[in-house]
Amino acid sequence: MRLGVYNAILHDRPLADALAVIRDLGLTGIEINTGGFLPPVHMPAVATIATSKAAADDYLAEFEGAGVEIAGLNCNGNPLHPNPVIGQKHADDVRTSIRAAANLGQTRVVTMSGLPGGSPTEQHPNWQVNAWNSASLDMIDRQFDIAVAFWREIDELARESGVKVALELHPQNLVFNPAGIERLVEQGSLTNIGVELDASHLFWQQMDPVAVVRHLGPLVVHAAAKDVRVNPAAAINGVLDNSFRKLRPDEPRTNLGGDEWANEWPVDSAWDFVALGKGHDAAYWTEFLRALHEVDSAMAVNIEHEDVSLGRIEGLEIAATVLKEADAALTASLA
Repeated sequence: MRLGVYNAILHDRPLADALAVIRDLGLTGIEINTGGFLPPVHMPAVATIATSKAAADDYLAEFEGAGVEIAGLNCNGNPLHPNPVIGQKHADDVRTSIRAAANLGQTRVVTMSGLPGGSPTEQHPNWQVNAWNSASLDMIDRQFDIAVAFWREIDELARESGVKVALELHPQNLVFNPAGIERLVEQGSLTNIGVELDASHLFWQQMDPVAVVRHLGPLVVHAAAKDVRVNPAAAINGVLDNSFRKLRPDEPRTNLGGDEWANEWPVDSAWDFVALGKGHDAAYWTEFLRALHEVDSAMAVNIEHEDVSLGRIEGLEIAATVLKEADAALTASLA
């Protein structure tokens, strides 16, 4: 497997320093953010790179001798957001990222399926998670019609560019589980749209990531190494707990596009993102890598660090230790 880091946690430092951190962790890949919810800190000229092979070559020169290679581009966002200030920008970021990937010799772009509104007049996405009534299914059918039209266009661009687009199975998206991606691919007759298998969001939805990899098979084209710990509070409020706090404008907060901002995580949370090993041990991650290896032995698996109890480098060090231990165990078992 090819092991690396998703660079968002290293946006506090220049690209050269981020590459040094990853190399010192004993990892070889960096997945680079190119838009969506986050700015392209380590690839600010992404739009130019998307249209100029010379600019792409100049950017690749920054990696010479670094011991770390690009392992995919990432533009997670909501390209189907009904507010065009957000949706159109995120959709354009997907297109730009695909074109940039092609010029950089990359074959993977990570994003999310997106989520439309529930009606033609809505300005906010509408996520139906328990569609027991007919109106909800009617809404989901309409949302899939919108999604299929968009992803058919993107699928054609990706195919022409020699790129696979990997959708993260993420909450508040139309596609957040295997049934959703299978419906999208089948309904759209898509060839170059697959899955970025981020185990973390599957854990808290009570799925088994290993079983999901084996169920989806070749639809899995990229992977993220991120763990989850389910807390005692889940017994009271369940994993769909919505006890977030809206941050005030005078507090540090992350803009997600337009006038949307990330909220503060629940204080007594039902579950938390944690560094690898704090939710599931190295033996589990060995089996996760084994399942991915069965699909593609050269698949990129990139650490995403969102454990707020740990510092940036501390969390990466813990996660890298567990991931490398799991990879070594897999290699030994295959010998």
